[in-house]
Amino acid sequence: MKKIPLFFSIIFSAALVGCGTTTASRTTTGAAAGAATGAAIGSLSANAGRGALIGAGVGALGSFAYDQHEKELQQQRDREAWQAQRNQQLYR
Repeated sequence: MKKIPLFFSIIFSAALVGCGTTTASRTTTGAAAGAATGAAIGSLSANAGRGALIGAGVGALGSFAYDQHEKELQQQRDREAWQAQRNQQLYR
């Protein structure tokens, strides 16, 4: 019976990780979601505080990595758009 709330807290936390448009907001959201999930997992083993701390750290690191990946993809899209525009101007 305890697995259902845990499942929903993990799904909810994963959905929140993508929220935000800046590095700080994404990292903060990930840390909060990780802390909530960690507390839920930790409460199953009677150590919610430790679970929350570990979850916050993992959530913050994961969100930061996700943010950096998104920035890399955006830079790549910007470069490709710039090159396409430049090529279009050259071949007119």
